[in-house]
Amino acid sequence: MFLNRHKNQLVTKDEALPGRPAPAFPVPERHTVLDHPLQGPYPEGLEVADFALGCFWGAERRFWRTPGVWTTLVGYQGGHTTHPTYEEVCTGQTAHAEVVRVVYDPAAVSYEKLLKVFWESHDPTQGFRQGNDIGTQYRSAIYTHVPSQTTAATTSRAAYQQTLTSAGYGDVTTEIVPAANRPFYPAEGYHQQYLSDAKNPNGYCGAGGTGVVCSVGGGPAGG
Repeated sequence: MFLNRHKNQLVTKDEALPGRPAPAFPVPERHTVLDHPLQGPYPEGLEVADFALGCFWGAERRFWRTPGVWTTLVGYQGGHTTHPTYEEVCTGQTAHAEVVRVVYDPAAVSYEKLLKVFWESHDPTQGFRQGNDIGTQYRSAIYTHVPSQTTAATTSRAAYQQTLTSAGYGDVTTEIVPAANRPFYPAEGYHQQYLSDAKNPNGYCGAGGTGVVCSVGGGPAGG
């Protein structure tokens, strides 16, 4: 009863699991596909972006296939529980979303292009679900690292809302929050690059957009 209650209801900080002072598991050092370090410090000139768009397996693959992306890793963000595990996040008692952290070269790919990948790779009007994946962990969110990201994300959300409305979709539920207020916790090693050829080339991928093109960021999103 308690678990089901929280599948579509964000728990408060007082209701959330307490977590732990340190990670409960190790994180691989390098990206399975791109062969770059997963965690920082990153080379000078690179920037970081965080996106939640449903199951992070397929979402991460969309981003690592985007030219200009240096590394990606998946994790948990937006909730209250410190250093959560996947099992804890799945209960709905942490308030975390499944997130892809994207480290990119702004000289090779713009943040607006990453926003285009984000918007076109999921349905941001579904609330606490994406397709058959149901729960608060599958919500749509953007966690921004600098004011320019916040401005770009907010502008793109308004523009895409207009396009989606014209196509018959409802209200966009995507939250846009500064990452400084929402710590990112890397997920377990088996989740990192889960859909890579070296791990699960034919694995489940829940990533799927509306088919409505986002005008922000130029040409096709790809991936």
